[in-house]
Amino acid sequence: MKQVFLFFIVLISGISFAQVTFTPGIRAGANFSHFTNDENQTFYYPGDMYYPQATMEVDFKTKTDFYVGFLGNIRFAKFYALQPEINYSRQGTKVESNVNNIGSQNVTVSYLGIQLVNKFYFNQFNIHVGPTLDFVVEKKNINTDNEIDLGITAGLGYDITKNFGVEARVKKGFVPVYSFYDNHTNVTFQAGVYYTFNMNK
Repeated sequence: MKQVFLFFIVLISGISFAQVTFTPGIRAGANFSHFTNDENQTFYYPGDMYYPQATMEVDFKTKTDFYVGFLGNIRFAKFYALQPEINYSRQGTKVESNVNNIGSQNVTVSYLGIQLVNKFYFNQFNIHVGPTLDFVVEKKNINTDNEIDLGITAGLGYDITKNFGVEARVKKGFVPVYSFYDNHTNVTFQAGVYYTFNMNK
């Protein structure tokens, strides 16, 4: 128990006395998004001898789009940084259905979001995780049930140089974006790059 306590004292002391640095930057890349929970509903039409029942199938496939944003990396220690971000992210899904008036179409929901990412560094690699809060700013082929999305993001990054790196993340929303016989939420995989501007001498 004393060893655990001593470890946390050393950890807190290391963070407290480290030189805190702030580095702004940009990030951009591709979104691969879809809604959760495909639909497969059977409808009955009593009294119709020719069409006693019909099945409606709705599949939510992956849609490709993009994201772009600004970041501020606050480095508290060699192994840890807090990175607030403001991102514009075009998400949505590709809907495929056997219903004639739906057919196959792309559904787009664009968000302006705030992310508070915790980054843990291991040499050139980093692991990041944090909450997200997104606000709907544009939508196409859909009437969303909510104008916000609260979720979590997690991923990996690799610093190719001191200022340039690549990253891959998964962002999962918890607030239903669309409710049609079930609650459908956002799932987005992101793959992109980031660049930071060294403001420290």
